[in-house]
Amino acid sequence: MIALLVAQALQLHGFVDVDYALNPSGATASFLPGTGTTASRANAFDLNAAAAELIVEPKPVGLHLTLAFGSGIDVVHAGEPALFRNVYQASAIWSPTDKLSLEAGIYPSHIGYETLFSKDNWNYTRGWMGEFSPYYQTGLKIAYAFDARWSAQVHFLNGWQNIRDNNRAKAVGTQVAYAGDQLSVGVNTFAGPELPGDDSHWRLFADLTAQYKATGSLSLGATADLGHQDLPAGGATWHAAGIYARLAVHEKAAVAARAEYYDDADGFFSGTPQVLRDGTITLEVRPAAPLIFKLEGRVDQSDKAVFAGSTTQVLAIASAVAAF
Repeated sequence: MIALLVAQALQLHGFVDVDYALNPSGATASFLPGTGTTASRANAFDLNAAAAELIVEPKPVGLHLTLAFGSGIDVVHAGEPALFRNVYQASAIWSPTDKLSLEAGIYPSHIGYETLFSKDNWNYTRGWMGEFSPYYQTGLKIAYAFDARWSAQVHFLNGWQNIRDNNRAKAVGTQVAYAGDQLSVGVNTFAGPELPGDDSHWRLFADLTAQYKATGSLSLGATADLGHQDLPAGGATWHAAGIYARLAVHEKAAVAARAEYYDDADGFFSGTPQVLRDGTITLEVRPAAPLIFKLEGRVDQSDKAVFAGSTTQVLAIASAVAAF
């Protein structure tokens, strides 16, 4: 089997992502506990992420292994067993036909507009919607393409961003997606018991993402979340929305902006009942294919004093990514 996979054009990729973040409020960026996968260390140079990827395209069997290191990875994997803390993806893939694909193991989440690795996003930091939803998941994905535009997925999962399940129950995720020449839309869901050691109190979540290519140089995006967690005493509800824009001002330069609203009315994810807002603007320059430089300014606001005793946080970030 190993010889067969090697014969199927094994691919090796990787990248290194470093940044320098300025935060006037203190030496450590004031993200809420459990978040802050970018700029987690302020007023210092930081290795945010470094990753190596081994990929074999499924013909019909393939695999995808991604090992990652850095401060951002430390944050997102803080709750995992030590053995898995540097494993971002480890999955086997079987595609018996051009339309049907099965993937099993640890793989990126089907939820959200932004991904864990900043090189794949328009902005450098991620919004609160990304921080408070799964970046990765463990289980089985069944994907089917109805035609060139419409597709669907069903996921049978250990749970909400965990490798080792925290209870005996399993969760189910779904996706229905449309990919047109200009407009792409995805509707994602998650349902399952997610409290540690609790198999009866369910988390229900829905996520909408959309992207529109307005012109050859201007792309627009939007996303919205709605979730509810049943609790032994009552429940917690949250909702959020974000809009994005990216303008290519040159073949090697672009400007991106994000505005976001996150209402954590019961404080389930942020630890404090609050409304969070962020505004972010990013200049991206790609002087050569393997290099990505980003300069970013970000302002976060809350109706509670959660940022080192203040309701406002300001970040200025310079970053560089080298990929191969």
